Amino acid sequence: MNDIRRTILWVIFGFSMVLLWDAWQVHNGQKATFFPKPAASPVAAAPASTASGVPTASAPVATAAAAATPGQVPAGAAAASASEQIEVSTDVLKLRFDTEGGTLTRAEFTQHKDMVDSKLPFVLLDQSPVRVYTAQTGLIGGNFPTHKSAMRFAGEKSLKDGQNEVTVRFESDVQNGVKLVKTYSLQRGSYAIGVKHEVINTGTAAVSPQLYLQLVRDGNKPAGESSFYSTFTGPAIYTDAKKYNKVEFSDIEKNKAEIDKTSPNGYVAMVQHYFASAWLLGDGINRENFVRKVDNNLYAVGMITPVADVAPGQSKTVSSQLFVGPQEEKVLEALAPGLDLLKDYGWLAMLSKPLYWLLDKLFGILQNWGWSIVALVLLLKIAFYWLNAKAYSSMAKMKAINPKIMEMRERLKGDPQKMQQEMMRIYREEKVNPMGGCFPIMIQIPVFIALYWVLLSTVEMRNAPWTLWIHDLSAPDPFFILPLVMTLTTLLQTALNPAPPDPMQAKMMWIMPLVFSVMFFFFPSGLVLYWITNNVLSIAQQWIINTRMGVPPQFNLPKFK
Repeated sequence: MNDIRRTILWVIFGFSMVLLWDAWQVHNGQKATFFPKPAASPVAAAPASTASGVPTASAPVATAAAAATPGQVPAGAAAASASEQIEVSTDVLKLRFDTEGGTLTRAEFTQHKDMVDSKLPFVLLDQSPVRVYTAQTGLIGGNFPTHKSAMRFAGEKSLKDGQNEVTVRFESDVQNGVKLVKTYSLQRGSYAIGVKHEVINTGTAAVSPQLYLQLVRDGNKPAGESSFYSTFTGPAIYTDAKKYNKVEFSDIEKNKAEIDKTSPNGYVAMVQHYFASAWLLGDGINRENFVRKVDNNLYAVGMITPVADVAPGQSKTVSSQLFVGPQEEKVLEALAPGLDLLKDYGWLAMLSKPLYWLLDKLFGILQNWGWSIVALVLLLKIAFYWLNAKAYSSMAKMKAINPKIMEMRERLKGDPQKMQQEMMRIYREEKVNPMGGCFPIMIQIPVFIALYWVLLSTVEMRNAPWTLWIHDLSAPDPFFILPLVMTLTTLLQTALNPAPPDPMQAKMMWIMPLVFSVMFFFFPSGLVLYWITNNVLSIAQQWIINTRMGVPPQFNLPKFK
């Protein structure tokens, strides 16, 4: 039974580690366990139109726009004149708009550093020879202005001191009796951009156009993503009916995407590690949601909403919001229902959200994310103190009778059946439950997996220092000091446990911690810090309990003969 207990403990340990890697990978559509497939080749150039007819490139399209049936994107767009790039900046955003369609083609975050080169600001949206990720809007239902139509810019280009808002306006020419005016409103300290679309009917007959809002990006993984863990990248759609629904690029390509196609609420988004973009419409506004494949490794997610009849000489305005920013949970919660789900905790969200809430409260007190992680693990150890005490007490009892078990095994090694009976007799006489140390540990595993996801997905960890040489808790330790300490504490825990009588299990006791510790050399520092803190507190508690029970701590060193 001692062999069984030790085997179960290692299975639990291995299972928890596998969950941290494999289940997370599979949950996010990854095939490889540790090394995801490399990103697809860079986008050579933006294509002229999507598979469904929505133009996505900055190059003009010569064909005239064909009338589209409701809910469909036009097959083409009117030719556009040479476009101009307009740069607009606030205290947190540096944006670039294209006068071709008034499209947002680049978004830099001045308060977040690039993942590859920390001297540069982080860029989310971009349109370049190697990357495409833009926010586009336009009208369908006739030969109306789209995101390929030429527009004129008006407004300010920067947020001045003492100013809380800057407004950017793009106005199209009259096309088939319709003029489209886009107005972007940028607030100080905000990543949410107010976007108004004014449809002006200058013709002699009423028109009923539809407005589309879409995000288009290539299917490549973000630059700088770790090869040892992978997070979801791709479209997401939220509605009250079906809640948060992530859509894999591969499912779009195979026409297997299952989404809530019509709804009066929700949002569409493009998600990646730490950052996201999303189009938001007010509740009660009917919209048609869509995802689609675009030529040359591009994918689109968006929504289409009717503008309603616009009489001659009249105008109608549709108000929306475009969020382009980091996945800061409190900010997302304040913007729209369900938007906080962009910060994806996986299937343990019910545990992860309160853990993040507590971590955030600790940061409010300590003003250091590293020490907040230490404090959070300490509080969790206190909360699980009696469960851990029960487990360590059971292990101490097992350790106390281990010499008797070893002697019995040696004496009866030729009679396995009698050995088993004798072992059960010893357990009954000594009042030892060989499974007593397993269940308390199993109960805690979901909590620590949930905490893993909190630390992995919290954007506040990016570029957040802890102490001394750790300047970014989201990046691996540059000198590998924390992973080495984590390895030593794991081996110390192993040495404190009684050596199993089976030689193969004894070897596995030492080999498995070493193998798993190698992974931590590539983990973010914040995750390694959490694991070290948990190890140290577990060792201290185990040491104290063993001493109180009269089982002096003893180091069982490995024997590889």
